[in-house]
Amino acid sequence: MPVQIKLNDVQKQAVETVDKPVLIFAGAGTGKTRVLTAKIAHLIKNEKYSPESILAATFTNKAAGEMKSRVKKIVGPRASKVNIGTFHSICARILRYEIDELGFNPNFAIYDAADQLSLIKSIINSNKIPVDGMTPNAIRGRISLAKNSMAESKLDNKSPSPVDRAAALVYPIYTKALKENNALDFDDLLLFPLKVFKKNPAILKKYQEQFKYVLVDEYQDTNHAQFLLVKLLAEKHNKITVVGDDDQSIYGWRGADISNILDFEKAFPGCKTFRLEQNYRSTQTILSAASTMVRNNEHRAEKELWTEGIAGASIGLMETFDELEEAEGILELLEREIVNKKRTFNEFVILYRTNAQSRALEDALRRRGITYKIVGGVRFYERKEVKDLLAYLRLIVNTVDTVSLKRVVNFPPRGVGVKTVEKCEKYSRKKGISLLASTADPDAFDLKGKPAEGLKDFNSLIAKYAELLPKLSAAELSGAVVDELGLVSFYKEQATTEATEQLANVQELLNSIDDFCKENPKTGLREFLEEVSLLTDLDNWNQDSNAITLMTTHAAKGLEFPVVFIAGMDEGLFPLARYMDCTEELEEERRLFYVALTRAQDRVFLHYATNRRRFNGIYGMGYASKFIHEIPEENLERITFRSSVTRKLVRGKAGKYKLKQVRTVTNFDDLERGDKVEHKVFGKGMVLSVNGSGENQKISVIFRGDIRKKLIAKYANLKRL
Repeated sequence: MPVQIKLNDVQKQAVETVDKPVLIFAGAGTGKTRVLTAKIAHLIKNEKYSPESILAATFTNKAAGEMKSRVKKIVGPRASKVNIGTFHSICARILRYEIDELGFNPNFAIYDAADQLSLIKSIINSNKIPVDGMTPNAIRGRISLAKNSMAESKLDNKSPSPVDRAAALVYPIYTKALKENNALDFDDLLLFPLKVFKKNPAILKKYQEQFKYVLVDEYQDTNHAQFLLVKLLAEKHNKITVVGDDDQSIYGWRGADISNILDFEKAFPGCKTFRLEQNYRSTQTILSAASTMVRNNEHRAEKELWTEGIAGASIGLMETFDELEEAEGILELLEREIVNKKRTFNEFVILYRTNAQSRALEDALRRRGITYKIVGGVRFYERKEVKDLLAYLRLIVNTVDTVSLKRVVNFPPRGVGVKTVEKCEKYSRKKGISLLASTADPDAFDLKGKPAEGLKDFNSLIAKYAELLPKLSAAELSGAVVDELGLVSFYKEQATTEATEQLANVQELLNSIDDFCKENPKTGLREFLEEVSLLTDLDNWNQDSNAITLMTTHAAKGLEFPVVFIAGMDEGLFPLARYMDCTEELEEERRLFYVALTRAQDRVFLHYATNRRRFNGIYGMGYASKFIHEIPEENLERITFRSSVTRKLVRGKAGKYKLKQVRTVTNFDDLERGDKVEHKVFGKGMVLSVNGSGENQKISVIFRGDIRKKLIAKYANLKRL
């Protein structure tokens, strides 16, 4: 049975306007998907467009699938003939028929990021290209950015940037290799239809005749190639509707161009503009705060979100000493929401600007035994750069760990390839020695040159720190390893957003080790590695069940949650320091904060720290983000955090400040198997097992509903019944 879509007056006008180009500014939570769906149905049912003549482009398969499903509910089986898909899938479909114009076979392969990396590695090795220590992934990212901006010709092998020089040398060979393999990468999928249309205008004319009406979702995220594609396909009939929100344009760093939506009327003169401002998601307090803040951007279309719903609670603002207190403060408020509002874990999301921030949050959640999931990223201790450094530390502690050795023997690159490792394995088996021992004397199995030197350097590094293991603290040793490996310069020289995040994650791991040493002064590196392994597996029992969500602000776009926590609202972190001196980039940071705020349905809590650690591990004095000051005071509620730990900075050697922390004296009752206990979040339960005593006691508890948790006494706050 076909369904009717209920529309407000502005939505209805936008749907029914079909005689001219239409631009719909759809604010957060104003029903843009509903409008697009209704318009496609209206074109078919009332304007008599055949389903095959309608083209609707989205950015994700999920959005395309949802649109198809909704249209089908309105118009029935005919909806399957509407051309709805992502930009990439639509372009791939065109190229299957037309790519022979460019000398490719229609059976071309599509290379994903892993395929691209494999090809680039092969090109570098086979052609002995000097890449100045740049990783294949950094080169891949630079080539992709050039393609997205349609600026491949600007890649310069004499550029002062090492990654630019490397990409310029690799790019022509990479392009040739793709053609030899009859393959396209994802960027080619967008660029090649434009090349076909330019080479053979008759083909463009064919598709202009086929697609009599064009619709585009999330138009603010289009790059230059996507803009040109849409313009070429729609310019014959001039029948086009685009939907987007310039206030949610947050992908400039990967080629998206906000001017596409702001200058739509220049590309399609005579267009009719509609503004969807009635919000169906958030409270008026949240909308007022978000609208007032984003109004500080100069390059935007004016709009004012409003709702018929309640005013709602004020936005919570909490100041804490550092990122550790910040995590505890978030959990304090989260537990309060659970107790007072009877909320479940899946009603919460914790957002942060950079992936590295998740470490302190994850540690705090695991210590409380609270289930969480990472969306749009991987758990902190599972990230490649973190696992690489952990592998070095594990090998230093346990020199017969061949898995860790194989992972890092050529990281950072030292000329030790797969074949060299195979020779080492063969020699170690023959002599009955460890794999590490075989790396000490490559001359014994006739290995010369750079691979031999690389093995010797690796062996001496591991041997050196294995000897220093009992003499240095875990924090001192891990910091020295990072310095000797040159990881800071290794990542900085790549000069990519990804490398910056990787370096931040490496530093965050060092912070984690430092925190562990302060809380456990009589333990060492071995115990830290054991603790990490334990914490990683704490919540295996309920892995797919109700869980708190952690994600970056970028990953949250398009989602909604009853309660949103935004961590790291420090000046220099959100907005990022490197974007603060550029108006264009600062405005994108402000839009990103707008996206974060408008994910919330009921409540938002903002958190900032006055002493957050920086790249060098040294505490820097911090203060609230300028974005917080742009929120009206009447929309804010300042919340005081009361910690059981006193933290202060003391001046150490060379004038550097270090953290000193003292835990408030707390009596921990040693629990026993069978004891009845109560937890703030999980309620009443029974102790299954106990390991240790006092505040470091590890306790396994089964709560009502057969929920099993492993907890640490000093964080769990269990009450004996």
